[in-house]
Amino acid sequence: MQHILVVDDDADITTLLAQYLGRFGFTVHTASDGESMRARLNSHPIDLVVLDLMLPGADGLALTRELRARSSRLPIIMLTARGNAYDRVLGLEMGADDYMSKPFEPRELVARIQTVLRRAVAGAAAAPQAAEAEVVHFDGWSLYRMERHLVSPEGVVIPLSNAEFRLLCTFLGMPRRIFSRDQLMEQARGRAMDAFERSIDLLVSRLRQKLSDDPREPRLIKTVRGAGYLFNVRSVQGHVGWQR
Repeated sequence: MQHILVVDDDADITTLLAQYLGRFGFTVHTASDGESMRARLNSHPIDLVVLDLMLPGADGLALTRELRARSSRLPIIMLTARGNAYDRVLGLEMGADDYMSKPFEPRELVARIQTVLRRAVAGAAAAPQAAEAEVVHFDGWSLYRMERHLVSPEGVVIPLSNAEFRLLCTFLGMPRRIFSRDQLMEQARGRAMDAFERSIDLLVSRLRQKLSDDPREPRLIKTVRGAGYLFNVRSVQGHVGWQR
C-alpha cells in the first residue's frame, strides 16, 4: 500500500482527496502547511506528495525546494489554482514531477499519481543497475570507477591516485596483454602527472602495493623482462572505459 501526502490548506480538498484516493488503495496523509508537512514526512513512509502552491507561511515552491533537498527521488505533483505557463514551468524547474491546475478532475489526478509512481519505481529499480555498471570486478577485487577506489576481497576500501586509477584501467581494459613502459606511460600520465609520477616503474610499484601484490613474486602485475608488464587476472567483469 502506497502512502500519499496531500499538502493543502483547503480542508475540503484534503478531505475529498483522502476519501477518493483511498478508493484506489492509497493511504492518504494530509497537511496544511510546511510545519505539518515535515511532521508527516518524519512519521510516515511517504511515497508521493501532492502539493499546493499557495500555502500559509512557506509557499509550495519553497517547500518543493526543501523536499528536493531532502530527497532527489520523492515524487511531487503540484496541484494549484495558479495554472499559467510561467508557474507550471517554474514548478517543474524547482523539481516537481507533474503539475495540475485547479479545478481538477479527481480521476485524472489518480491517473497522474499512478504514472508518476510507476516512473519512480522504474527509476529506483534502474539505479542499482546503473551504479553496478560503474563497478569492475576482477579476481575478488572491485574497482569503483566513479569513486576511484578499490575494494579488496576482504572488503577494505583502498583509494587510488589519478595516475594509479588510469594505470589500473589500462591493465583491466586488456588483461594478459604485455604493455611496454612507453605504452603504460602514455596511458597513465594524463594531463597533470607531475615529475614524481613520471617513472612508470614507481607507479607500478605503488599499484602493486595497493593490490597487496608481493613485489618479489607478483601474482597480478607481472614483469616481463625486456618487454614491460602484464596484468595476470583470470577474468574481468564490467565496463572499464574512462576519460582523461
